[in-house]
Amino acid sequence: MASIFSAPLLRRIGYHVSVMTRNVDKTFFLRLFGGLFIVVLVAAFAVNAAEGSRDSVADWFKDLGRNFYWGVTTVMGSGDASHVDSLVGFIISWLLVLFGVAIVATITGALVGFLIDFLLKEGQGMGASGYRDHIVVCGWNSTARELIAELDGDDYDRKIVLIHDADKNPGGSGVYFVQGDVTSADDLRRAGIEEAMAAVVCPADASNESDMRSILTVMAIESIAPQVRTVVEVNNPAHVEHFKRAHADEIMVTSRIASRLLARSSLYPGLAELVTDIVSGGEGSELYRVNLPDEYIGLSIDELSAKLRSEHAATLLAIGRGGRAFVNPPPDFRLELGDDALVVAESLGTLQPMDADYTDETV
Repeated sequence: MASIFSAPLLRRIGYHVSVMTRNVDKTFFLRLFGGLFIVVLVAAFAVNAAEGSRDSVADWFKDLGRNFYWGVTTVMGSGDASHVDSLVGFIISWLLVLFGVAIVATITGALVGFLIDFLLKEGQGMGASGYRDHIVVCGWNSTARELIAELDGDDYDRKIVLIHDADKNPGGSGVYFVQGDVTSADDLRRAGIEEAMAAVVCPADASNESDMRSILTVMAIESIAPQVRTVVEVNNPAHVEHFKRAHADEIMVTSRIASRLLARSSLYPGLAELVTDIVSGGEGSELYRVNLPDEYIGLSIDELSAKLRSEHAATLLAIGRGGRAFVNPPPDFRLELGDDALVVAESLGTLQPMDADYTDETV
């Protein structure tokens, strides 16, 4: 039952209901139902006076109760027309039916208005994602476009939420769009940042001002959801220290990565194409970071490499331990509890993707 009410659609509806009721005068509904109660009670007294039993006080009050119930059901559209047989009763019945039609029309209009408001606001990015364990992309640029395409085609089935200050959703139909300011706590909450798996911060352009805005975004995320892993694209390498002080978990200086890859490719032909193929979601083998089964604890690197190769058709590249990556560790290196592995494989297969929980790595 709890999982049903935690469905994203129901959570979005709940958000819109809370927004609407926040600005509604609640005394209006009290007056409405209070007036309905008084009208039905007066109608019940009138019918009781015209047709009620006069044998005893107890019978009179019993008839009043029946007439009140009949009045309520008549207002709701399911009253028994044969309950009254006097002229006064008929007139009251007709008036209650008309009153009921007005109430039903009011409720129907409110529901239709809410549905239209819900659809319009969802289409304009004014809603709330309602997701859990998803990825929030903060900002939009060419990197964000390629990132969303990569995640959409990856083995990991993760929902993606894009928060960006634009009139339309640039991420496509498979991405939930939140129109807003990436540095705003309210807009980040609408994107579900508090229950997200990770947040990717993309600068709007290559300027230093965009880096400063990215730093503010990281600080806003850390203030309301410090447990969420933040991955940041940085324009200027000189700003890396500022991002570290803002507690960004992963810092990607794209210009530095590109220049180093170009340098290596000039020395070793075909390296750029090979790396691009490995990190992309296209055909062939890709990079995966996976949890290691408990039975692997104590294995050496050579033994682990052989097992991964024979059992999962995966090639070992590095071991992750406590936020550090051990690339090409020594032969006496032994696996410990909590270690994970960076592998190259055609697919995850039976391997379990790592549950990211590191905070000290910088790329």
